[in-house]
Amino acid sequence: MVDYHAANSQYSAGGPQISYMEQENDWDRDMLLDPAWERQQRKTFTAWCNSHLRKTGTQIENIEEDFRDGLKLMLLLEVISGERLPKPERGKMRVHNINNVNKALDFIASKGVKLVSIGAEEIVDGNAKMTLGMIWTIILRFAIQDISVEETSAKEGLLLWCQRKTAPYKNVNVQNFHISWKDGLAFNALIHRHRPELIDYDKLRKDDPVTNLNNAFEVAEKYLDIPKMLDAEDIVGTLRPDEKAIMTYVSCFYHAFSGAQKAETAANRICKVLAVNQDNERLMEDYEKLASQLLEWIRRTIPWLENRTPEKTMAEMQQKLEDFRDYRRVHKPPKVQEKCQLEISFNTLQTKLRLSNRPAFMPSEGRMVSDINGSWQTLEGAEKGYEEWLLNEIRRLERLDHLAEKFRQKAAIHESWTDGKETMLKQKDYETANLSEVKALLRKHKAFESELTAHQDRVEQIAAIAQELNDLDYYDSPSVNTRCQNICEQWDVLGALTSGRREALENTEKQLETIDEMYLEYAKRAAPFNNWMEGAMEDLQDMFIVHTIEEIEGLITAHEQFKSTLPDADSERKAIQDIQEQVKRSAKPTTSTTQQLVPQRDAALQEERSKQQSNEQLRVQFATQANMVGPWIKTKMEEIGRISIEMNGTLEDQLTNVREYKESITEYKPNMEQLEQVYKLIQEALIFDNMYTQYTMEHLRVSWEQLLTTIARTISEIENQILTRDAKGISQEQLHEYRASFNHFDKVREFKACLISLGYDGDAEFARIMGIVDPNNSGAVTFQAFIDFMSRETTDTDTADQVIASFKILAGDKSYITAEELRRELPSDQAEYCIARMAPYEGPDGVPGALDYMSFSTALYGESDL
Repeated sequence: MVDYHAANSQYSAGGPQISYMEQENDWDRDMLLDPAWERQQRKTFTAWCNSHLRKTGTQIENIEEDFRDGLKLMLLLEVISGERLPKPERGKMRVHNINNVNKALDFIASKGVKLVSIGAEEIVDGNAKMTLGMIWTIILRFAIQDISVEETSAKEGLLLWCQRKTAPYKNVNVQNFHISWKDGLAFNALIHRHRPELIDYDKLRKDDPVTNLNNAFEVAEKYLDIPKMLDAEDIVGTLRPDEKAIMTYVSCFYHAFSGAQKAETAANRICKVLAVNQDNERLMEDYEKLASQLLEWIRRTIPWLENRTPEKTMAEMQQKLEDFRDYRRVHKPPKVQEKCQLEISFNTLQTKLRLSNRPAFMPSEGRMVSDINGSWQTLEGAEKGYEEWLLNEIRRLERLDHLAEKFRQKAAIHESWTDGKETMLKQKDYETANLSEVKALLRKHKAFESELTAHQDRVEQIAAIAQELNDLDYYDSPSVNTRCQNICEQWDVLGALTSGRREALENTEKQLETIDEMYLEYAKRAAPFNNWMEGAMEDLQDMFIVHTIEEIEGLITAHEQFKSTLPDADSERKAIQDIQEQVKRSAKPTTSTTQQLVPQRDAALQEERSKQQSNEQLRVQFATQANMVGPWIKTKMEEIGRISIEMNGTLEDQLTNVREYKESITEYKPNMEQLEQVYKLIQEALIFDNMYTQYTMEHLRVSWEQLLTTIARTISEIENQILTRDAKGISQEQLHEYRASFNHFDKVREFKACLISLGYDGDAEFARIMGIVDPNNSGAVTFQAFIDFMSRETTDTDTADQVIASFKILAGDKSYITAEELRRELPSDQAEYCIARMAPYEGPDGVPGALDYMSFSTALYGESDL
């Protein structure tokens, strides 16, 4: 009799399963013909063969009879190996059967199994022992040999797998493949460990092995597609169940669950890849959203900063300046942080994409970091121009207010001077004045004409100021022009009235001179009259004595003659007029008015002196602080530059140090705020120059923002290095080496020399690398991009082929996958993620609703619309 176990022990020289088989032969050789064992093997091996043959639509009923022609044996080997055997012979003769069995045995031998003492004749003759031995050899080679758990394989690997899986279960202690399985709990534990919903393990009793075994066999057959290969009663009724039968059946559990394990591993890989992709997509969406919001804010802000519509008053322009201060102090700083965070997020995202072997992120058109930087520069240009315009406009309004006040002051003085002048020039006091009075009025009028001429300069100044206000676009120019027009028109009226009055005075003077000549003539006539009057009075008073009528008649006749001359004398008397009183002279400003103006002028001058002294103090105060803040910021910028180059210690230490450094920088912020307060006072005081410092507030603000941004970028760079290190397994020493190489060649134009020093050469290679480290063609290479490249060159990552292989496992080796399979194997959100993005499968072997996982997997690692 041929000892097939001894033959089988040589099928894989050097493998760990040899020792197992050699040990097995010692106890199995004499007990092989045990009827209970043979019965268990016959049933188990038959069921095992049928579990594979049914895939071809056939099966066996009697294991030693149905393999005699070699046809089903060859078919079995093709199914379990996945390979094609030579074409079988279809004849019915014994030689045909022997040839077919030999083909099967030759195929087994080609797989490293050295068959000794098992010949085709024994199988064709229906030798049960040889047939069972052959089937066991097949089971060992194709179902047990490749089992490997923690560097153990075959029987030991399968046993270790069982022990690991059943370790947590009470009343289960798997030590072998015979009596450890008699109570059925180990079978149930294996099922429960992988499919806990199928078995209520806590309800099983150790003292009811038949129920336990039947429960496990029925559940395995119904839910795990593992046919029933054992009988509960045979196992319980046998002192020691057949090990080969138990191993064969347990190996089915291993392959069933290892298939599930493969599916689980595949699903985990896919989930990992999808999680990375989903996280990257979220980061992309966050970037796009933040970039859109920032660009929209810039788009809204630039027109405001470019609006050069001047306000009418200084108060309104001061409010614009205050609004601008609020923009600089309140609204812009968060946007500076958003811009910095946007750049950090972009760099972090690119790092993650490179680490996960994904293509670089290309934001939508107009949302590149360079686009944002360009818009930001436009914003800052508009901001600078707006501030300069504000200050110039305030200067203009200050000049306008000064001119307007000067105009009002001179206009008021002129209007006060001209008050009553028209009335004075229109009066006709000369009509009742005598010649001397008229001459006095004429002299007074000539003095007024001189004063009027002197006032001509004031009127011209008023007109010049009004013209300048018009040229400077003074908001109240209409009222200024109206007032100036009234003054000029009044001036013309005064000129005309002055000429008219002078002419009237001169005419009156001539008339009075004529009258004076007439008075002189009258005086000449008055002397005889007086003499006559005196004679007449004397005659009238003369006493007379007459003695005759003739004498008295002669007196009467003479008196009558005198009386007849009286009317002429009375007319002469009425010609004499009383002299008119002199006209009072018009009043002029007294010295008391001047005495009032002098102290007012003194007060204004003293007030301006105090203002300039205060301005000087503000200049000195700002300069003193600015001259400390400016060099401090410059020093810190140099320090953070050195820190970013001279990174010592672990990345975690570097991150801690830079974060602590950031806190120390942040503590300096009150100094900037204090400087802003002083600058606000300077702007309110309309101080536009400062000889005591070279620093402007704008320069210090930009430097401060650059310092904070540089620190934030340094922190982000270290975090990305940690991310790269952990993802790629780069050692601290490698990072130091990369840093040393990068720092030595710290100019972009020297980057090629850096690569050459690391063993890269050739323009094509250099172009390829630049496309990786500078995908946006910015002309700059960061250290983060450099180490990403170096790690990518030296380490492996998930690939599209690996993801395709994982999907193929979930799809059961099909070229497509269904939505139901995705929902069954993946978490719901990731399953729906795939379903929404997978294109319909267009292959010839597809089914309705089939999805193309291959193109989807490739798209994850290449350009896509995700």
